[in-house]
Amino acid sequence: MKLWLEINGLLLIALALLHAVFPRRFRWREEMGGASLLTRQILHIHTFFIALTVGLMGLLCVTSANELLDTSLGRKVAAGLGFFWLCRLLIQFFGYSVELWRGKRFETIVHVVFSLLWFELTACFALTAFH
Repeated sequence: MKLWLEINGLLLIALALLHAVFPRRFRWREEMGGASLLTRQILHIHTFFIALTVGLMGLLCVTSANELLDTSLGRKVAAGLGFFWLCRLLIQFFGYSVELWRGKRFETIVHVVFSLLWFELTACFALTAFH
């Protein structure tokens, strides 16, 4: 179980770093050109804080897997993280339109891979919390 948490920690750190390419990959400058300055800045700032939160989750898993597993507070934190990733998993199916990926090979692969990752993270933290 400890190794699973540590591996997920590394995955979460990688995911946090992946956020750095979002503005270019999703062409935010062009896409958000007509948006207000406030809207553009909220998008960038919220993305930064999501990446920071995900990265800190990963760091927690890498540096404190034993505490997550063996302490009451750690299991409560794991339960909260499990709930966070469960919400993200549900948003994957109910928050995004299927038009964004259906019939598009690359987008479908990304949708499936991240759906599996969100499920796996939910399972890891839930099992950590309730073992």
